[in-house]
Amino acid sequence: MTTARPLDSEELASTASEREVLEAFIDAYQDVIIARLRGLSADDARRRLVPSLTTLIGLIKHAAAVERNWFQQCLAQQLREQVAGNSFGDDASWQAGSDETVANVIAEYVTACDRSRQSAAGFALDDTVPHSRLGRVWLRYIYVHIIRELARHCRHADILREQVDGVTGH
Repeated sequence: MTTARPLDSEELASTASEREVLEAFIDAYQDVIIARLRGLSADDARRRLVPSLTTLIGLIKHAAAVERNWFQQCLAQQLREQVAGNSFGDDASWQAGSDETVANVIAEYVTACDRSRQSAAGFALDDTVPHSRLGRVWLRYIYVHIIRELARHCRHADILREQVDGVTGH
């Protein structure tokens, strides 16, 4: 007799409202990207295994910047100067300072995600906000964009983590 694995958070939301489904997928991917960094030494988290700036610690730094860009700067309409940390998602967003630890980079990301959830709470999925390039965007669009971004980077993190120490998994 085989024992079925417990349902994942996004599976538990399979009959929930649209917003709950979107948020469940965001939460699940946020958990995955954090899990890929946990248990690594600072040196392993910073190892460059590809020609680009991509490292495991850099993925988390970049993900935090993207959260800030879409939820604090775009959705909440905060000025970039009001946002703590990089909110561009540019090359600099991939860089962790030599004094930054795995634990404090994860904490920075968790804080950015918490602020995103707080910002989004005041909006309905159909609410739109101005966007400098797209004109206006729905909260729904922001959620889907973040899911796409996190899904891509989770796959990057899976591959990098496997290269670092052989750890694989869902």
